[in-house]
Amino acid sequence: MSDTSDGTVTSLEKSLATPIERYFAADEEEQDIITSMLACYRTESTKREYRKDLNKFFKEMTGVEPNNDSVLEFLHLSEKRAVAVVLKYKGKLLEQGLKEATVNRRITSIKSLVKFARKVGVCTYSLEDVEMEKAVAYRDTTGVDAATYSTVVRTCDRTTKIGKRDYAILRLLWENGLRRGEMSKLSVKDFDPHGKRLRIFGKGKGNNDEWVKLSAQTVAAITNWLDSRSRLIANDALFISLDNNTWGHRLSGNAIRSMVVRRFKAAGIDKVMSPHRIRHSGVTTVLEISDGNITKGKTYSRHAKAETVMVYDDN
Repeated sequence: MSDTSDGTVTSLEKSLATPIERYFAADEEEQDIITSMLACYRTESTKREYRKDLNKFFKEMTGVEPNNDSVLEFLHLSEKRAVAVVLKYKGKLLEQGLKEATVNRRITSIKSLVKFARKVGVCTYSLEDVEMEKAVAYRDTTGVDAATYSTVVRTCDRTTKIGKRDYAILRLLWENGLRRGEMSKLSVKDFDPHGKRLRIFGKGKGNNDEWVKLSAQTVAAITNWLDSRSRLIANDALFISLDNNTWGHRLSGNAIRSMVVRRFKAAGIDKVMSPHRIRHSGVTTVLEISDGNITKGKTYSRHAKAETVMVYDDN
């Protein structure tokens, strides 16, 4: 250690004064704030839609796709100016005749960006003064009754592989109210026939799983479907495509929806149905046979709020 009597700085003092930036150094002016924000979301669909909406905002208000400079310029505005910009953009969306839900989603993406930027110290304002449009939370999703659904289920020829698959899927959609995204994610290892249960990864829950109970008939339906396949391993998709072009691939959510549409059409039912409308029908039926028991409706639908369950009640 050098002598400090002549005014020189000691080695220790130098080391204490040196900024430690080997691992956590960051130049905020070089950060891609949008990408950093989107990295905090679990689902790819959410990331995709938020990026799309933010691209539309910056392109509408600046004339070009968002870049580091334009994003930071927006985030460095005064609160008064930022609110004015977003309100102007909202006005443009309303002039275009977009639905309230679409407008709200676009504004939500901007608010999320600002909120994230505040957390990381890139922005100092909020957009609380930008109000959302009043909109109906759920579109028309009315479904069918149990008797009609039974007619659809009977279109499945369970002597064929496709009939066995569709029969199992239709039972899960009705009895357990599964979403098509949850259905698509299922693997063979998620089916526990001895425990009469199925492990699902719910909407927006990332890697958090939960087990739902299965009826004996549904357990038999899934088992019968799996027995028709060969060389199964735990990580194989529970439901696969049987089309010539995509045989053996995990059945996508869109493919499940197409199957539902096809089955209802084959049953001679004119109403256009979807997995979501089947889920809606199931909630209505549960509430009907339980004399409006909201707790049972929440258990079936796995909704956290009673208000959401009531929106699903056609009666």
